[in-house]
Amino acid sequence: MKQIQLGRMTIGGGAPFVLIAGPCVIENEQKTEEIAVYLKELTDRLQVPLIFKASYDKANRTSLQSYRGPGLHEGLRILDKIRKNLSIPILTDVHRFEDIEPVSQVADVLQVPAFLCRQTDFVMEVARFARIINIKKGQFLAPGDVQHIIQKIRAAENENIMMTERGTSFGYNNLVTDYRSIPIMRAMGYPVIFDATHSVQLPGGLGSATGGQREMVAYLARAAVAVGIDGLFMEVHPDPDSALCDGPNSLSLESLDQMLQMLIEMDALVKNVKYK
Repeated sequence: MKQIQLGRMTIGGGAPFVLIAGPCVIENEQKTEEIAVYLKELTDRLQVPLIFKASYDKANRTSLQSYRGPGLHEGLRILDKIRKNLSIPILTDVHRFEDIEPVSQVADVLQVPAFLCRQTDFVMEVARFARIINIKKGQFLAPGDVQHIIQKIRAAENENIMMTERGTSFGYNNLVTDYRSIPIMRAMGYPVIFDATHSVQLPGGLGSATGGQREMVAYLARAAVAVGIDGLFMEVHPDPDSALCDGPNSLSLESLDQMLQMLIEMDALVKNVKYK
C-alpha cells in the first residue's frame, strides 16, 4: 500500500491511524480556533497525528435556509490562520470549480464530497491542484466502484489519494456501513479513512435537515479500527445540540479523549504497532 507523507505524518501502510477532526462548518473564528486548540492539545498528549477539518461553505445542505458557512475568502483566512498558528495540516471540502485553486493554496488535503465523487471533470481538476486528495465514497456506490475514481485521479497525475467510507444508502433517510468495504478499498493500494460521524447520519431525517444517531459513533469507530483503517474522520463540537450544521451526528469534544484512548489501544493491537 502507498504511504502518504504529510510533514512528519505518515498515512497508510500500517502506520497508526490519523485523526481528521473538527467542526462540520466554520461558525465563527473564535469557536473554530478553540476547537482546533483543544484537538491539538489532546492529540499531542495522546500522540495521535491530527489533520484539522472544517468547511468554509457547505453547498450540499438539505434546506435553502440552512447555514452554509462564512464563504470562501473569510473561511480560508480563518483556516490559514489556524494552520500557521498551530502548525497543523488542514482538510476542507470543495464544491465548485472556481474554489479549487485558492483552496489548494491553503489546505493540505482537498476533499471531494460524496455527491460529487462521480463528477469526472471536477474530480480530475481537484486532483490537478491538490497535494493530497480525499474522496468521500458516495452513499450510492459499491466499494469496488471506487477503482474508477482512482483511475481518474491517477490520470490527472496525482498519487496522493485517500478514500473515505461514510456509509451506504439503505432505504429512505438511513445509512448503513458495510465493513467489507474497508479491505476492498484498501486492496486498491491507497489509504482508507472511516468517517464515523457521517456514517450515523439520517439524511433528510428531520424533514428540512439531516438527523443522526450520535450515540452510535463509538460503536462504528471501534468496528472500523478492528477491521484496520488508516484514518478516522470525526466531526466534533463543544455543544453539538447547538451546532449550526450536522449537530445530531457530531461528537462533543469532552467525549473524544476517552474514545481515542480506547481506539489507540485497538489500533496498536490490530496493526502490531507502538504509538510513540
